[in-house]
Amino acid sequence: MTYNNPSNFLVAGNDEHGINPPTLGKRTPIMPYINRQIYENEFNYAAKNAFLADCLRIGFNVFDVKPNRQDLPISSRVQAVNNAGPTVLLTFAYNAFGDGTTFNSANGVETFFSQQNVFAEESKNFAQSVYDSVLSATGQNGRGVKPLDVSILSSVRTISALIEAGFMTNFNEAKLMIDPDFVKTVGRSAAKGTCNFLNVEYIPIEQDNFITIRRGSAGRLVRYLQFLLKIWGYNPGGVDGVFGVNTQNAVMAFQQANNLTVDGIVGKNTWNAVNNLSPQNSILRQGSRGQIVRYLQEKLYSKLYPISVDGIFGPNTEKVVKEFQTANGLTPDGIVGPKTWQKILDNSTSRPMPTNTSAMGFGFNF
Repeated sequence: MTYNNPSNFLVAGNDEHGINPPTLGKRTPIMPYINRQIYENEFNYAAKNAFLADCLRIGFNVFDVKPNRQDLPISSRVQAVNNAGPTVLLTFAYNAFGDGTTFNSANGVETFFSQQNVFAEESKNFAQSVYDSVLSATGQNGRGVKPLDVSILSSVRTISALIEAGFMTNFNEAKLMIDPDFVKTVGRSAAKGTCNFLNVEYIPIEQDNFITIRRGSAGRLVRYLQFLLKIWGYNPGGVDGVFGVNTQNAVMAFQQANNLTVDGIVGKNTWNAVNNLSPQNSILRQGSRGQIVRYLQEKLYSKLYPISVDGIFGPNTEKVVKEFQTANGLTPDGIVGPKTWQKILDNSTSRPMPTNTSAMGFGFNF
């Protein structure tokens, strides 16, 4: 099969709503144990970034419609999209059912397109391709591909689809909103669906060839790295695919924060820290730090264990790890080795809905 060149396409990503300040009403009911609501944009923003990062890794040009955390009027986003002229636009959202204050059984993933879009048939096919890919990757209940005439679908002059990857009002799917593995799965499978629609070869991240890059390098892997460094709070300069001094300095800062050799060269060890494809190979204990610790904390938090997500394995993280180990029949030594990783990576070890209201945190204020 002859595939299209991804560099010939501009892929746009959009995340619905905002978190700074949070958009009113767009949040889960109060989550037990962690005593808070999860804002819809926490998922939308992270999934969009996972999608755009994977598109960059594949070699697409990308356009981030809403790179900041503030909500923007749909009219402003439509104008930004029409000015940029992308090939396709994918919007990330999360669904809700009922009054939003209690959990219920509504669940599943669905995608949308607009029959009023100037590329209505292509938009429907794009929505179908993304839907098929995400459904296959996540194993969720499929709710179908449906028409929806909202401006981000109908008023943009490009092929446009919207995915709602779950229900905030479903207890189990609410937890998935902050699960880093689910977020990446949705983002990457949406990128695969985009590749399928545009007839571009999709190479899974586990099979990609992450060659060593350094100052003077250029290309898709540099842009992929720059994008990730930027969203993680480092300063690589522009996401331009050119490994200059700013990118080198950002890489060195990342290496220092992750206990790597600080040489500004992105080889096997640095790529492993960037991609985190085999977390179970790391042994973590008090004093560990970096992206892998942040990932551990995110996994525990998504399982509804109260923990600070800061990338530092301090006394509180050790305490929570021991609590998790005890709850899952492990020796509570506070060390995250193979057996503890196995339980952490097991979706069934998430905390269940409590049978009493004392863990529900009904006194939460926001």
